[in-house]
Amino acid sequence: MATVLRPPVSHDDRLSLTEHLDELRSRLIVCVLGLVVAFGFCFWQADTILEIVNKPLEQTQNLDGTTRSNDPLEQNARFQTASGAKYRADAVAQRRQGEAAREMARRAETAAERRAWNAAAAASFAAARASERAAAAEPLNKQRQPVTLGVAEPFTTTVSVAFYAGILLALPLILWQAYAFILPAFAPGERRVAVPLMALVPFLFFGGVAFAYFVVLPRAIGFLQNFNDDDFDILIQAREYYKFAVVFIGGLGIMFQIPLVVVAITRLGVLSPRQLQKNWGYVLLAMAVLAAVVTPTPDPLTMILAMLPLFLLFELSILLAAWLNRVSPPGHWWGEADDDDSSHATRFDDED
Repeated sequence: MATVLRPPVSHDDRLSLTEHLDELRSRLIVCVLGLVVAFGFCFWQADTILEIVNKPLEQTQNLDGTTRSNDPLEQNARFQTASGAKYRADAVAQRRQGEAAREMARRAETAAERRAWNAAAAASFAAARASERAAAAEPLNKQRQPVTLGVAEPFTTTVSVAFYAGILLALPLILWQAYAFILPAFAPGERRVAVPLMALVPFLFFGGVAFAYFVVLPRAIGFLQNFNDDDFDILIQAREYYKFAVVFIGGLGIMFQIPLVVVAITRLGVLSPRQLQKNWGYVLLAMAVLAAVVTPTPDPLTMILAMLPLFLLFELSILLAAWLNRVSPPGHWWGEADDDDSSHATRFDDED
C-alpha cells in the first residue's frame, strides 16, 4: 500500500539515471499488479459485464411489435411473445369455463346433466393445463445475443472483454502512477496548472464513455443492425461487436479531451482563444471528420449526436482559456514570477 500511494519525487531532488529507472520500474510494477487484480475481478464478474455491454444491442431490438420489422429473427421473437400471451389468456378463459361448468353441475337436476357438466368442466381444466404448459415453454430470453463461431471464441472473447473492463477499472491507479512519475519535472508554479489539468483527464474520459454508452452507441447499433434487414438474417458476431463497441466508446472518451488540448495550445502561445473562436468553422469541420471516424456509421443523427458535446466542450474550453490568459499571460504559469524566478536563477547559477 505504501508503494501504491507513494508520493511523487520532489522537484528539487536530484536523481541519477539509475534512480529514475528504478522509480519507473516501481511505478510500472504497481500498474501491472493493479491491472492484474482488476482483470481478475472483471473476469470473475464476466457475466455481469457482458450483460452491460450487450444492453445497447438489446435495446435496439423491437420485440413489442410497435414497429414492423422484416428481420426474420425479430419476427420469430415477436411471434413467440404473442403466442405466449395467447396461451396465458386461453388458460385463464378455460379455467373460468371449467369453474362455470362445475357450478352448473352442482345445480343440475338430473344425474345425466351433472355428468355432462362435470365432463365439460374436466375438459376445460385439461385444456387450461395444456395452455399453461405451452405458455411456460415460451423462451425466457428472446433477445438476440452476439454469436460465436469458433470453438475457443466464447473463452477468448470473454477474456478480451474482461481485460478491457479491467483497464477501465484500473485507470485511476494507472493515471496516478503516471502523474507521480511525471510531476517532478514540473516546477512548483507549473504544477499549479498541470495538476488540475491532468486531474481532469479521467473525468473527461469517463464522461465521454458514459455519453457514448447511453446516448450514441444504441442509436448507432440500431441503425446498422436494422439497415436493409428484410434482405438479411442479421447475426452479430461477438468478437466484432465488442471490438466495435470498445473502439466506439474509447474513441469518444479520447475525443472528450478537447478542453485539455485547447488549454495546452493557448497556454503555449500556439494559438489564442480569439483565433480559435474566429476560425470556429474549420474547427467544426474537423470535429465532423473526427465524429465520422469515431462513429463509422452513415447515419447523420449518430454523427450529430457525437459532434454536439464536442463542440460544446470546445466553446467552454475557449472561455476557460480566455480566463486563464487574463489571469496569466500565455507561456507563463500561475505564480511563476513570484515563486519560481529565484529557483530558476539559482538552478542556472548552479549549472554555471
